[in-house]
Amino acid sequence: MPRPITSPLTDPVHTRAPYWKDVPDEQWMDWRWQMAHRLNSVEELGRIINLTESERRALTAKGLFRVDITPYFASLIDPDDPHCPVRKQVIPTDREMVPFESMMEDSLAEDKHSPVPGLVHRYPDRVLMLVTTQCASYCRYCTRSRIVGDPTQTFSRAEFDAQIDYIERTPQIRDVLLSGGDPMVLAPKLLDMILGRLRAIPHVEIIRIGSRVPVFLPMRITPEFCDMVDKYHPLWLNIHVNHPKEITPELAAATDRLSRAGVPLGNQSVLLAGINDSVAIQRKLVHDLVKIRVRPYYLYQCDLVEGAGHLRTTVSKGIEIIEGLRGHTSGYAVPTYVVDAPGGGGKIPVMPNYVISQAPGKVVLRNFEGFITTYSEPLDYDPYEIKAQEALIPARPEPGQEGVLALLEGERMSIEPSGFSETHARGGAEHRLRSGDIAQKWQPLGVGSIEVHKPRERLNTGKGNGHEEHGSEE
Repeated sequence: MPRPITSPLTDPVHTRAPYWKDVPDEQWMDWRWQMAHRLNSVEELGRIINLTESERRALTAKGLFRVDITPYFASLIDPDDPHCPVRKQVIPTDREMVPFESMMEDSLAEDKHSPVPGLVHRYPDRVLMLVTTQCASYCRYCTRSRIVGDPTQTFSRAEFDAQIDYIERTPQIRDVLLSGGDPMVLAPKLLDMILGRLRAIPHVEIIRIGSRVPVFLPMRITPEFCDMVDKYHPLWLNIHVNHPKEITPELAAATDRLSRAGVPLGNQSVLLAGINDSVAIQRKLVHDLVKIRVRPYYLYQCDLVEGAGHLRTTVSKGIEIIEGLRGHTSGYAVPTYVVDAPGGGGKIPVMPNYVISQAPGKVVLRNFEGFITTYSEPLDYDPYEIKAQEALIPARPEPGQEGVLALLEGERMSIEPSGFSETHARGGAEHRLRSGDIAQKWQPLGVGSIEVHKPRERLNTGKGNGHEEHGSEE
């Protein structure tokens, strides 16, 4: 049964700049009208914003990342304040044209980890499925600016088929994240088709959508959209809010509709200089998010993407912000601060150090106030007692990605960089101490897949005096 048009929240007074005061409500709240009337030129933006010379130069420059701003989101911009945190996210300045050390076209090496076009398989049990290169509006720090905004780079039906085929024949994948671009700007029937095909795959347990559409275009969250996603549970949605100013009555109504449709909501923010690099702003942001039933999920360090140099902060600023949140507010309001590792290492959590020291049976900890305490560990803990129960849970394969866990669980003794053994051979030829079964020679007892550890063989010296010397282990 279709859901009612109105939200259980009071229907909001429509947020709009004076320029659009005569637009009828039914048009203003039509997401297709919003998409068709996006702003992208000096002339269009100059009608509602007092542009700076820096902004004018950037908007007329060749080759800069695409600009498009929905009328709704443009209405959140302070037209007279060049430091407005909403404005700085979507309107370019000439600082975007300044290169910086370490900037890259594909800083996360997503295309390197893509078995088929548009599918990134970085983690063992989940994949990122890029389904479009288009967005409702374009963030100036976009990680995928190499393809996003370019209609010639978007993905074809044949590429969707290849992505889904890969997921179907890779049973270790239990979680699929749809992103792009923004999946929620796709034609509704196309998005419905993709979700339906994914939900038909038995080993796909969770479908997720990453979208900024509820923030750029909250009127897209229609009753029809809620009815559509309701068919594909469990389905999760992460939105992208960077500043409290973006949390409007319209966004609150949209998240309320999604929550009532059974969609768990999270938020992903990016730490941005001059926009939200403040403990006070971040604290208000997370408080305002949980009030609309959106849990803070990630706070990202800004990626090393071309054009975003002026928006980057130090990592120490991010640690300071977490220090100002953990203990100072509810635990579920504290996001995980992560650096998405350049070169394709994935998300690495970074946080203040709460473990001060350790000794056998003792852990020394400190809290957010600087209170220092000791936690006494059990001396009779048996980590093997659980093994019988653990054996009842089927293990998921993680070929080649066992990582540090493999060290802790005794599957490996070390992790070596690529070429480590060749480097330390120093170009030397094989000799009597390096020849033979190399893998066996350095296989530690009880670690890894080789269970039999051969004893050293005794070699007779031939001296006939009964003495034996230790020979090399084969």
